[in-house]
This record gives sequence, structure tokens and C-alpha cells, in this order.
Amino acid sequence: MKEFITILPHSIQALLAAIFTYLITALGSSVVFLFKKPKKLILDSMISFAAGVMIAASFFSLIEPAITMAKNLKLCVWLTLVIGVISGGIFLFICDKTFDHFQNKFSNNKIKNNSMKRIWLLIFSITIHNIPEGLAIGVAFGSLTYNLNGATLAAAFALAIGIGIQNFPEGSAISLPLLREGFSRKKAFFWGQISGIVEPISALLGAILIIKVRFLLPFCLAFAGGAMIYVVVEELIPECQKGENKNIMAFIILIGFCIMMALDVALG
Repeated sequence: MKEFITILPHSIQALLAAIFTYLITALGSSVVFLFKKPKKLILDSMISFAAGVMIAASFFSLIEPAITMAKNLKLCVWLTLVIGVISGGIFLFICDKTFDHFQNKFSNNKIKNNSMKRIWLLIFSITIHNIPEGLAIGVAFGSLTYNLNGATLAAAFALAIGIGIQNFPEGSAISLPLLREGFSRKKAFFWGQISGIVEPISALLGAILIIKVRFLLPFCLAFAGGAMIYVVVEELIPECQKGENKNIMAFIILIGFCIMMALDVALG
């Protein structure tokens, strides 16, 4: 098996590695099948946990690697990050207002509108976050063709494994809040796993367009980080602080943050 993988084209290796990360996302989304009729406290905890995961992922999975990549590429680090983060926030802001416009035009149910907006922004932000991760996998395997920065097959697979394990809580970060919003378990699972399907696609593109994508990666990572921060601050934290258990929800956010942080730091 090992010999078979090593003789494959690097673009196919990247695709297979990213399919693995997608499957882990799907596995994380499948946790919704463990809940039959969750109580309100559990439902509120789901969105709090998702907020914590996304806060940690925005920095440790996206912004911190963007800093390192920008330095290695000799870019202006602070400017690259500022432009990327602000652009991600502005992009989600535009999506937010566009959604409001069309929903208000075709529906008078404001509560339903707000719920659906939160759902789609959540799905959209994590999907955007998965694109640069897929590109990073593609770049890691594509680098083997050009022997960039002493790239090795083992290091490329280690990166894919690390991203894959991190994807588990990210998959649940979508599916669990969707269950909270009244989606069936099957639909919550579907939308949770579909957010990861962009990783194999972007990994293949990253491996093929290695030289060009390599210079865009720091911006793409910062962009995704800004988008995730926007959703957490605009939608998730205000929502999980509406009930009577604000202090409990705050600690659950910290738990989600710590779990995602530990995975990122431990897996490098």
C-alpha cells in the first residue's frame, strides 16, 4: 500500500489526503446521531461549543499559520494579515446584509429569518475556512515536485493527518447548532459534512497550481480567519448569551476553545 501511494502523481496524493480530511469532517458531523431529544441546555451548549471551536480555529488553524507563511514568503506580514482578516469580515458582512435583503423581501417571519441567516453564515464561514486548509494540503504535496523548502512525503501526510483530526470538532460545530435550530439529524449531518467537500477540490487545485497558490495562501488563511471571527461575534456569542445560563455557556465556549487549541498545538 505504501509503495503504491508513493508512485502516484503528487496531485493524486493530495486528493487522497484531502478526501481523508473530508471523511473526518463527516465523522465529526455524525455526532448528531448520538442525540435523540436533547434538552434546551444541551442545545444551547452546542452553539457555545461551536463558538469556542471557531475562535480557536480562526487563530491557531488560520491566522498563526498565515503569519509563518507570510514570513517565509518575505511578504509584509502585518499588512497581509490585516487585509485578509478585514476582507473576510467585510465579505461575511455583505453576505449577511444580502441575506437580510432577500429574506425581508420574500418573508415576514423575522424570527425564522434570523435563524436561517445564522445557519447559513455558520455553514458558509466554516466552508470558507476549509478552502485554504485544502490548498495547504495541495501545496504540501505539490511542493514535492519542486522540492520546495525541503518538502517530504512524510511531512505532507503529517499535515493532512493534523488537519483531518482538527476537522472532527469543526464538523460537529456545524451539525450540532443545526440540530439546535430544528433541523433533522439527517439534514444536520448533511450540511455538516458538505462543508468539508471543498477540501479535496482545493487540495487538487493547490497541488496543480503550487507556485501561484503558495503566494496567496497567507491572505486566504487570514481571509478565512476574519470570516469565522465575524460569525462568532455577530451571531453565535449573542445567541448563546440569550438564556438564563450565561455563565455556563461562557465556560462551554472556553471548553470548545481549549479542545480546538489543544488539537492545533499538539498536531502542529
